[in-house]
Amino acid sequence: MEELRVIISGGGTGGHIFPAISIANALKEKCPTVKILFVGALGRMEMHRVPAAGYEIKGLPIRGLLRPLWKPGNIGVLWDFMKSKRMVKKIIREFQPQVAVGVGGYASSATLNAAYELGIPCLIQEQNSFAGLTNKTLAKKARKICVAYEGMERFFPKDRILMTGNPIRQDLQNPDLVRETCIQSFGLEPQLPTILVIGGSLGARTINQSILNNLEVIREAPVQIIWQTGSYYSKGIQEALKQQGKPAKLYVTDFISRMDQAYRAADLVVSRAGASSISELCLLGKPSILVPSPNVAEDHQTHNAMALVKKEAALMVKDINATNELIPLAIQTVTDEDMLKKLGRNAYGMAFKDSARVIAEEVIKLSKEKK
Repeated sequence: MEELRVIISGGGTGGHIFPAISIANALKEKCPTVKILFVGALGRMEMHRVPAAGYEIKGLPIRGLLRPLWKPGNIGVLWDFMKSKRMVKKIIREFQPQVAVGVGGYASSATLNAAYELGIPCLIQEQNSFAGLTNKTLAKKARKICVAYEGMERFFPKDRILMTGNPIRQDLQNPDLVRETCIQSFGLEPQLPTILVIGGSLGARTINQSILNNLEVIREAPVQIIWQTGSYYSKGIQEALKQQGKPAKLYVTDFISRMDQAYRAADLVVSRAGASSISELCLLGKPSILVPSPNVAEDHQTHNAMALVKKEAALMVKDINATNELIPLAIQTVTDEDMLKKLGRNAYGMAFKDSARVIAEEVIKLSKEKK
């Protein structure tokens, strides 16, 4: 058989990068000799995360469109897109892939457009319940469209949709972890109900402010909290905690390197409603309170969250209400064992158990179609 060569493109956030790396890892498991090349956007997160995962990446000078679309600066954006597309065609001619995979984000638009024009079969993976602009425009050029939510035929051709779920970070599923040991690794008490608060790969201002506004409530409550602030907000939060006094049952860090331990320690997770985060919560069967970010295209995080709320698999607090409502609700929920069991059971019922492997198999099938 001809050597399998695959280009994977996209990024910008962990929500795009983690699934991309998971697909690459699954391809390596299925076909150890596979050659994989990533294509990302210069200056974005993927340019660091992908090499750290052991893969080569090429960067493009590509940017997102400015809103509103008639802004004069979009002339430069379109120029960069055309330049990036020419660069990708050169990369494709040199690398000779049989398949191009797009996971969303600026770079995947130029990459899959170029691949399509050069006759390379394309597969796109849409993480959200409300499709992003990049993937909507690429849909007609893709042979397969892998999705994680029902009802995606309103965005994509029905005959090309494949329900796969979202690949998650493989290292999160560690059956050897013991809850008590994980809690103690954060300097906390195993007997207390534990809330994990995370705001996505960059942190979340509203979620962070919700904790700062409720320090006295936290101090008095029979719970403990693991709080990942995000590096952007870390300095200001440390200063605020010095002034107001940090509750003893509050573990604060800008970044959690062992998310497998943090998830295992948590009885309840407070999170943004990014697609990758939701997929992780479902596969791990974690009860959660979701706070959708209002600063995303088409308000897609609210759509993601509501898909779980409708099936009683998560609770939701609107961003605008979070500073007053989030922490009291989290404390009430984490001390309600029946509620925790119901949310966790229903979340796990929505999980896709083997997404990366299923997508990898589709990539291999497409590679055999290329002449």
